[in-house]
Amino acid sequence: MSALFSPLTIRETTFRNRLWVSPLCQYSVEKNDGVPTDWHLVHLGSFALGGAGLVMTEATAVTPAGRISPQDTGLWNDRQAVAWSRIVEFIHAQGAVAGVQLAHAGRKGSTWRPWAPNHGTVAPSAGGWRTVAPSAIAFAGYDEPLALSAAEIVDVVAEFAAAATRAVRAGFDLIELHAAHGYLLHQFLSPLSNTREDTYGGSLENRMRLLLEVVHAVRAAVGHSVPVLVRFSASDWAAGGWDREQTAVAAASAHAAGADFFDISTGGLVSGVHIPLAPGYQVPFAEFVREKCAAPVSTVGLITEARQAEDIVASGQADAVMMGRQLMRDPHFAWRAAAELGVAIDYYPPQYTRAAYPLPT
Repeated sequence: MSALFSPLTIRETTFRNRLWVSPLCQYSVEKNDGVPTDWHLVHLGSFALGGAGLVMTEATAVTPAGRISPQDTGLWNDRQAVAWSRIVEFIHAQGAVAGVQLAHAGRKGSTWRPWAPNHGTVAPSAGGWRTVAPSAIAFAGYDEPLALSAAEIVDVVAEFAAAATRAVRAGFDLIELHAAHGYLLHQFLSPLSNTREDTYGGSLENRMRLLLEVVHAVRAAVGHSVPVLVRFSASDWAAGGWDREQTAVAAASAHAAGADFFDISTGGLVSGVHIPLAPGYQVPFAEFVREKCAAPVSTVGLITEARQAEDIVASGQADAVMMGRQLMRDPHFAWRAAAELGVAIDYYPPQYTRAAYPLPT
């Protein structure tokens, strides 16, 4: 029996395997209105067709000012929810679980998409906006953000809850809250970006406050049956920043507040840091959080081979494996991985059974 291809159940949702699609920003909304398009249908649908257990959306903004770029998807209105429902329906038809990553970019918002000739902050005259953050500290190369007021923080919590409600209405099976990669919730967590002197800054308890308020609000909005995940960056890779010990404390607190599962990555808060990239370099962070907070986790980052993914899950280092670039290269990677591991799967689309990988003899 393969650990990677064994089912996993969280609350009332069962995943057919533990090979999951990591959120992959596409910057491909056509009218800068947050509405997903045919690109998103084909992009996400190909992973579901290809056998992934969970198909997660890109970072999907809970408010227009929460987008990374003007071309990001959103869930701040019902028109976006209707467009997402078509994509969710296709994912479900292929037997995969559909998840949405809800996000607010904070000080890393209003940026040009990666292939644009310009870089840095998009000016309001070009469709951008003034960004916000816990403190008026800019990300390198970006414009200085406005520090959120206490009243505006309350609005952020409500925006996450409202987006989660729309997500469930659109048919999504689970919600992931993006508290990683230097975006708003991560900005509040790290002392490198949060120098507030009120109840949202200073101590670890205070810096976690916004995340925990969002978890509480989202759990109340979606009810008991919907899994809630949190993605953390378990290290800023910078002295005096967020680290794995603080991540474990925050995960345990979020677990008590209603989160079920933790998606562990690293980095993104500050630039110019050295990250020791190597195959599976983030796996130890996931294993640490799993052991310290006694909650299930996934891991991500330079996981590219079937046996590598299998060993991570089988050894108990993580409960699931997220893949990004490898799945973009090969959306049907799950088929090949199953064959390499000697697992007979029954979720080839009937149209593609002639292309089924043979099992080892």
